[in-house]
Amino acid sequence: MGLGEIFIIVIIAILFLGPDKLPSTMVDIAKFFRSVKGTVNSARATLEEEMNFSEMKQEALNYKKELTDASAELERMTNVTEIGTELNSIKNDINLDIPASAPSAPKEPEVITFTPKPKEPKPNEENV
Repeated sequence: MGLGEIFIIVIIAILFLGPDKLPSTMVDIAKFFRSVKGTVNSARATLEEEMNFSEMKQEALNYKKELTDASAELERMTNVTEIGTELNSIKNDINLDIPASAPSAPKEPEVITFTPKPKEPKPNEENV
């Protein structure tokens, strides 16, 4: 609304209401607009709070999913039966990779003998 339109509305209000009722009517109109503005602000705050609550709920659901996944992974990693099965599978794979050779005859132990060295005379003993 421009200044000209407001001026026309004021002139029409003075003609219809008269100078006596115009101030009280202006106060009533201001109260009405104030209450409408308060209602709109309250509705906006409620909507923003609801949207914030919705975001928080979505974050909580995401955290719950992450915790459930981590719990399942931890349970899988600590499952002793499954670990034993996996170890046996790895052991079997390793045993299959190594070619089975015929057992060889045990080697005879090597016998080491020591023969004492002949004593050499010390240089001081010969001269004495």
